[in-house]
Amino acid sequence: MKEFMEITKALADENRVRTLYALQGRELCVCQIIEFLGLAPSTVSKHMAILKHARLVETRKEGRWIYYRPADPETSRTVQEAIRWVFRSLEKTGRYKEDMKRLKKILQVSPEVLCHPK
Repeated sequence: MKEFMEITKALADENRVRTLYALQGRELCVCQIIEFLGLAPSTVSKHMAILKHARLVETRKEGRWIYYRPADPETSRTVQEAIRWVFRSLEKTGRYKEDMKRLKKILQVSPEVLCHPK
């Protein structure tokens, strides 16, 4: 029950759901997620911590960058079912189409350029 509640809490925010969907089939640098959501770095960090706590995403660090990806298929069945549910539910929405266009543009810029302090 605890795992289920953590997942539902994590999915109770539109930005976290959008981020999880954006991670489908890829990993993204935190700078890419910041650009994608158009939110402050501290806000994105909080969202990502909640997704990580619910075990919906995993991280890896490379140099000074942190990359996020969907949870490994070896995680719990509940986590995998939640991720599949999010992907299936959003793929036909107008927001998804807008988000995927935005993400495509972001992915054309290397993380090194995107993450470089201005």
